[in-house]
Amino acid sequence: MNTALSSSKALSADTIVKVFNDLFLSSHHTCIEGGAPEPLYEPAQGDVPARISFRSDYASSALHEIAHWCIASAARRTRVDYGYWYDPDGRSEDAQAKFMTAEARPQALEWCFSQACGLSFRLSLDNLDAPPDLAMNQAFATAVLTQANDFVVRGLPPRAQAMFDVLGLASGTHLSIDVLQFSRDDLR
Repeated sequence: MNTALSSSKALSADTIVKVFNDLFLSSHHTCIEGGAPEPLYEPAQGDVPARISFRSDYASSALHEIAHWCIASAARRTRVDYGYWYDPDGRSEDAQAKFMTAEARPQALEWCFSQACGLSFRLSLDNLDAPPDLAMNQAFATAVLTQANDFVVRGLPPRAQAMFDVLGLASGTHLSIDVLQFSRDDLR
């Protein structure tokens, strides 16, 4: 765990919403809001900005949905939920493997954002009804860890970097992506 986190204040979902909307509503015609029963991205339509909805008032859900938006290409941001499929809880082993492949990068970015916010990060398998598959879960944890460390070495995509920076200012962590240290021991 980074020592900067001990002197920071963890950000609430409301603060994350304000930071995102201040940063991206005008420049990217996109806003975020909590309170949704399930996450959903809806593209802009005319004067109505694109909307990222996240679950309840969970800061981790907000950061996860922001991570998806920061990674999505301009073409993907014109489609509901970026044009991705989603199978609900209880996925088959094959569907879960497909989910994990698609989720490693956004969860790694969420982990970076969590560090900037002074929040802990929890890996999400998002398949509570399925029987545990230890090997698959360990492979997913390794993929997320590898991607997080790749962000440290190669840097973040531009929108992600801007968000990371303002989260660090708002929380007081003032982290730089290249000083983060990710470890398998930090994954829960």
